[in-house]
Amino acid sequence: MKKIACYTLGCKVNQYETNGMIQQFLENGYEIVAFEEKADIYIVNTCTVTNISDRKSRQMLRRAKEMNENALIVAVRLLCSSC
Repeated sequence: MKKIACYTLGCKVNQYETNGMIQQFLENGYEIVAFEEKADIYIVNTCTVTNISDRKSRQMLRRAKEMNENALIVAVRLLCSSC
């Protein structure tokens, strides 16, 4: 079973979107693990409104690569009208 870890930066809309992604992965047989665990896929749902959030996003992407250099690492940036 493939393992997926998600990390969310930003507003409540981002959290809602991440939860929706997690639900779809669960429905398709994936196992959700904590972001600090080794996973096959890492998803960072980010909001890049400020320089600080940009830096945090890059930091989380690098952290994922360090945990499993063979993992698929995905950065998600959906448009949010509240950000």
